[in-house]
Amino acid sequence: MSNVQKILDDLGLKATNPGACTGEWITPAAGRELVSINPTTGEPIAKVIQADEAAYEKVMQTAADNFTEWRMVPAPVRGEVVRDLGNELRKFKDPLGRLVSLEMGKIKSEGLGEVQEMIDMCDFAVGLSRQLYGPTMMSERPRHRMYEQWHPLGVVGVISAFNFPVAVWAWNAALAAVCGDTTVWKPSSSTPLTAIAVQNICNTVMKRHGLTGIFNVAIGPGSVVGERLINDPRVPLISFTGSTKMGRHVSEACAKRFGRSILELGGNNAIIVEPDANLDLALRAILFAAVGTAGQRCTSLRRLFLHSSIADDVVAKLVKAYGSITIGNPLDDGILMGPLVNEGAIKDYENALEKVREQGGEIVTGGHRVDRPGYYVEPTIVRLKSQIPISCDETFAPILYVLTYDTLDEAVRTHNSVPQGLSSAIFTSSMYSAERFLSHEGSDCGIANVNIGTSGAEIGGAFGGEKETGGGREAGSDSWKAYMRRQTCTINWSTELPLAQGVSFDID
Repeated sequence: MSNVQKILDDLGLKATNPGACTGEWITPAAGRELVSINPTTGEPIAKVIQADEAAYEKVMQTAADNFTEWRMVPAPVRGEVVRDLGNELRKFKDPLGRLVSLEMGKIKSEGLGEVQEMIDMCDFAVGLSRQLYGPTMMSERPRHRMYEQWHPLGVVGVISAFNFPVAVWAWNAALAAVCGDTTVWKPSSSTPLTAIAVQNICNTVMKRHGLTGIFNVAIGPGSVVGERLINDPRVPLISFTGSTKMGRHVSEACAKRFGRSILELGGNNAIIVEPDANLDLALRAILFAAVGTAGQRCTSLRRLFLHSSIADDVVAKLVKAYGSITIGNPLDDGILMGPLVNEGAIKDYENALEKVREQGGEIVTGGHRVDRPGYYVEPTIVRLKSQIPISCDETFAPILYVLTYDTLDEAVRTHNSVPQGLSSAIFTSSMYSAERFLSHEGSDCGIANVNIGTSGAEIGGAFGGEKETGGGREAGSDSWKAYMRRQTCTINWSTELPLAQGVSFDID
């Protein structure tokens, strides 16, 4: 038995799989076939019969119907279901992590790490199920009590991207479940098998608790599933991860029907390295942030600002480190960089480097497709005299733009000059520089780090960015509030009816 077949068998995947589920799998009668491609070889892994309109309708109606019962289950009891989901994910961590690597292309340790993130998210949500707090406020009227409470919102639509094919779903689904919501998941068409594997795990958990329709999936093209989902009045909240262009469309569609959206869009992340920085620490962080996941994280390092006094030395060390990066099958031990996700990503990489040449950038190392089966490229370093148009765009590939600066104010100003605002970092031993970077006049990103890189956020903090990154927040902190509706309540336990602000309205 091949390694690929063993992964599929361990997760209950077949050569051809149905693409819609509410707890029971639905084989769409008019669904089109979708082939999952292994980016390591360019060869097919397995097939999915995508959801047609009838299958979508069945999934959505089941989710909507079951919400009315699920919302009345006490939140701590809902938390026990999520606890069970986390434990079931623990059982399948190894094959599911390997499937992430197989279908998406990230190296094995990152694939396993992504599944661990799902488990951690479930653990976080279990604790949260006993902490959906609403404050009590002091009323200005005697013998009145005023307080805030939070109610389940409804069906949450989750549209996830290929680069984190399972973790982003867990950020949303685990929180939504303890908040009393049901979810309908539209995964990326590049990674449908990971979604089916996760749904199989969800089915086991739902069946164990006598549930159906809490966790649901509809795999299909944007024109069939995506458009219906974002325009569906039964879905009060859409969580979308993807490009800024598509995020703008999702936002507009939701706003037209007064729906809500959580948007996790483009990033153009940067690190500033001060002359007093610990360079060994900085180099390790730069390498992982720029090369990890082959530059296909939304938090990947795109721009590196080096103080002019250390720039040449740091670039020389980076070039040497890039030369030692092992590229190959992400499931093999010792590999540090796997392939890009598909041929389209190769074209984006090549087009970006062509623009680099046209706009005056210098390619220091890398810049070519790797001559082997699959979708491999060389990690690339580009030196710039100043920011150029292509460096202000996000290219989902391992391209690092290096710029120099003389003052921290100059570095921060250029750092903030791009449309995106997701993740940022500074390496320094100076308290002044660190605090300056974290101040109101510092980084304009949703994530700002000192002496750690731009990628690898913990689930305990709210994840998301500003500007064209969308402004959404998921995972930790108080992100749960997006999945519920707020209600302000006032109780009058007196025998009179005093009005607020001292208003008098006497009736004889």
